[in-house]
Amino acid sequence: MIPAALSVRPYWLLLAAGCVSGCMRVGPDFSPQHERWSEHWSSASIGQVSQQAPQPDMRQWWRVFADRNLESLIDQADANNSDVQIAGLRVLEARAQLGIALAGRYPQVQQASGDLFYAARKRSDGFDPRSSGGYLQYGAGLSLGWELDFWGRFSRAIESADATFFAAQANRDAALVLLHAQIADTYFTLRTAEARLRIARENAQLQKRSFDIAQKLFRSGETDELDLQQAKTQYLGTLSSVPDLESQIVLAGHALAVLMGRPPGPLPELEVQPGRQGVIPLVDHAVLQDVPADLLLRRPDVRAAEYQMAAQSALIGVAKADLYPSVSLLGSLAWSASSLTGSPNTLGLLIGPSVTWNVFDHGKITNNVRVQDARLQQLTLSYQSTVREAAREADDAATALIAALQRDAILNDAQLAAGRSLKLANAIYREGYSDFQRVLDAQRALFAQQDAYIVNRSNAAGSLIALYKALGGGWYSTQPLVDPATRLQMQQRTDWGDLLNEPDAASASPASPSAEPSR
Repeated sequence: MIPAALSVRPYWLLLAAGCVSGCMRVGPDFSPQHERWSEHWSSASIGQVSQQAPQPDMRQWWRVFADRNLESLIDQADANNSDVQIAGLRVLEARAQLGIALAGRYPQVQQASGDLFYAARKRSDGFDPRSSGGYLQYGAGLSLGWELDFWGRFSRAIESADATFFAAQANRDAALVLLHAQIADTYFTLRTAEARLRIARENAQLQKRSFDIAQKLFRSGETDELDLQQAKTQYLGTLSSVPDLESQIVLAGHALAVLMGRPPGPLPELEVQPGRQGVIPLVDHAVLQDVPADLLLRRPDVRAAEYQMAAQSALIGVAKADLYPSVSLLGSLAWSASSLTGSPNTLGLLIGPSVTWNVFDHGKITNNVRVQDARLQQLTLSYQSTVREAAREADDAATALIAALQRDAILNDAQLAAGRSLKLANAIYREGYSDFQRVLDAQRALFAQQDAYIVNRSNAAGSLIALYKALGGGWYSTQPLVDPATRLQMQQRTDWGDLLNEPDAASASPASPSAEPSR
């Protein structure tokens, strides 16, 4: 029987180990590496084309277009897009990796063993199991090995895995931002091609009538061949743009189908709402809920870059812990017995601390610390570059939107003037006061100005989309990290515990790694 003092002492040792564990953490504590300009950044261009208002929320900025078709496309893409689904699975992977790191808080070695042997003696007159004195030898044991987190090796590893987990969430948000911008941009590319196709067909019909008139006049000898050939050239030139625009519509539809997780084919969601055929909406401002500097730093890819810095900073501490002695608490409980008559049963307890120190590593540990530090510096520069690029994208988009808005009124007046010019040219030609060339010039100008007006409207919509994307808008989705079919497949294949059933908080990631609680 084990003495009471001996049976209690291991618990005190475990308690002491828990108190000592994590008392020090080597390596740097992470602090965000924001450049001074980024915290107070502002843009006159963004200020000119934006206003602060609660609605529509930047998370669902596409509602500013009030287009049910676009909203339906985005809902379908959220549920079926492969890139978003992969990003959600990477969040689960990072969560499982965090669980591996959390296991470092507990004894690293927890081994139970058991053995059963049959032994027999060999006599000089041969082997006879019945008279050889065979017996059974059996035993069981439990071994524990607990490396104390004296230098913060495991707590730093948890810190790194925690930041990596939130980086994965931010990357999923970034995938949503990109997806929503691609859907909206491709959708308006398709609508623009449809509007341009309508204009091309209308002008081709108009030019066809002029060509028919020129052909009749030439055959009757009332005009020369030059008018005929010029009318034919202009008509065929306009007609040649129709197949290209039809191809653009089909290709844009294919792109939308793939973004929505479907094979290329018809999209019922593209059915045009009554009264909106060939109309490209003009939205002259972006609705923001915060100042551009804060929106910039909360951009999902910027947050992901900052989380990656935090994860790498913690890895420096993990590497530095190898420079110091490893303090472990070892314990073993073993029991053995035999079927031999009179053999004793034994019960042994072994417990105590162990210290190991890799003194002569020939610079391996030191250089590993340097490697981790160099990687942190690379990520720091990459983060700062990401912020600068984000600012450039936002300013460029706002500048392009301003130009498109200014051109809109001018081009509208120009197409109205071109239409009036064509009417006058036709009237003057019919009265015999001008030649046919002025009619052809007026038709060419009308087609060019109408097409330029639609293209500029498309550029305005694209610039607004780019501005929202550059400021990190559009990361909201009601879809879970893993769709139900995939969830069921994974549960049938692997025991995921409660990881697949926990609330999906990926779209509510905090703004800064420095604000994260340790998980």
